Amino acid sequence: MIRSAKPSDVPAIHTMIRELAAYERAPQEAKATEEQLREALFGAHPAVFALIAEEAGGAGEPAVPVGFALWFRNFSTWTGTHGVYLEDLYVAPRARGGGHGKALLAELARICVERGYARFEWSVLDWNEPAIGFYAAIGAEPMDEWTVRRLSGEPLRALAAQAGGTAVTSGFLNEATSLSN
Repeated sequence: MIRSAKPSDVPAIHTMIRELAAYERAPQEAKATEEQLREALFGAHPAVFALIAEEAGGAGEPAVPVGFALWFRNFSTWTGTHGVYLEDLYVAPRARGGGHGKALLAELARICVERGYARFEWSVLDWNEPAIGFYAAIGAEPMDEWTVRRLSGEPLRALAAQAGGTAVTSGFLNEATSLSN
């Protein structure tokens, strides 16, 4: 079953993020705290959203989260529409092959179609052959001519120091307000 995440899911999401980071060979990079996730997902101005894949528990037991998809809205200047960017998709190893990953992606595709979003995008590590094969099987096309770029740490701070003004802050506040409406 796929459902929207709720605040009580934050510990499970946090655990799965750490498991994902270990799988992606970067456990030291998973620094987000449960408090940060709770604020990002359920604070006054949510910046991201999450879906939970769960399996039924045993006799009389509650359902158990076995996967998640964490996503946010993006925007295409070419189509003039929003889209979904999938930040993380994870299914616990014990639950893989049970259709949870495809169900999470299908729900995000449904959200895109229902809301008139033109694109559903994500990144995949170039060595993750199982994921690449899975994505190809559902019709996802590689964007070979595009290369992801990232600023973080000191290079991010150095570039930020060159900015002069508060345009970014006011733009963020406008964005946060529009996301909550």
